[in-house]
Amino acid sequence: MAWQILVRQAGKSLGSASVLPQQNLFPLTCEGALLVFTSTFSAVAPEEYVKRNYANNISEYNTVLGSLNAQRRNFLLRDVYDDMLLDGVQPIRDTFHTLIVGAMKGARLQDALYFMDEMKSTGLMPDTTIYNFIISTCGKNKNSDCAIQVLEEMKRCGVKPRGQTYIALLCACASCGRVDRAYAIVRDMTAAGLGLNKYCYAGLITAFKNREPVTEETTSKIIELVKQSKGWSSVEASSGSGDSGMIGVTEEELYNIPTAEIVHRRYINRQLTVYHTALHACADLGSKEAVEKISEMLKQDGYAPDLFCMTQVIRCYLRCRDIKGAKKIFDDYISSGKPLALEFFTVSQPNFVQFCSARFM
Repeated sequence: MAWQILVRQAGKSLGSASVLPQQNLFPLTCEGALLVFTSTFSAVAPEEYVKRNYANNISEYNTVLGSLNAQRRNFLLRDVYDDMLLDGVQPIRDTFHTLIVGAMKGARLQDALYFMDEMKSTGLMPDTTIYNFIISTCGKNKNSDCAIQVLEEMKRCGVKPRGQTYIALLCACASCGRVDRAYAIVRDMTAAGLGLNKYCYAGLITAFKNREPVTEETTSKIIELVKQSKGWSSVEASSGSGDSGMIGVTEEELYNIPTAEIVHRRYINRQLTVYHTALHACADLGSKEAVEKISEMLKQDGYAPDLFCMTQVIRCYLRCRDIKGAKKIFDDYISSGKPLALEFFTVSQPNFVQFCSARFM
């Protein structure tokens, strides 16, 4: 409606990054909209409007979108996109790439699908990287059905899936505990001559963790997958890890690995992805026996547990109400002089009083 657009432009002239919410526009009458529009533009001089307007061209809008992603204010992306259209600025491929990456990082599936539809409406066809981001967003929302539909659409549009596509789909199915679907994807990858890497094994571990009901077989399968992962292929042509479209997005983020948010920290050993996922899964399941066994396997492989590994061990002990055991592990790590981070101290929050009592006794 034209009068709604006028109101939104009036709100934009006030300099708000989020402008007027769409839901607040519809109750206004045409007379009310005209009053807002007239009073706003009569009170604001043209030079003042230019000063308050936060973007005027595609380059500036792309900068704003990138800044919102960096600040994790993903919920504002759609407002900025609407402002861009109202200003008559035509989005380009890089714009949609930034929008969809932001929606993925914020786990905003509806926004991601909306931006992809908008991209198509401008005549720009999504490439493999864009589809990978959409599939990853489905995984973050535990919607494996949608992820499979996206893959089918991808094939219909003539866009060829790559190794990253199948791994993202595997991890999306894993988020729902769909072990059957995860193994079907593994069979498809094997048939296509694609090797399994550490992220594939991490996805399978996550699938067993999320499968219901949890049984005694669950932790034994996780341990078995850790053993099988020792022969994973670190480099395969299908991975596409060098894809320029992945700039600003790690594979841990794409595949929803537990270390996705902290993978750039200096205390994270990215070679331990499978161990990270397995220890995180067993800590969630509260299996102290499995955690201890995986920790021993880690040492036998010649690796030193990093801070994330130790955090998951302590979290498992606390979940099992073994406060004294958690205290001992905590004290041993502190006295070792290894790197520390805030996460190591906040892990005890669910049992904070008990942990502090044992820690300082």
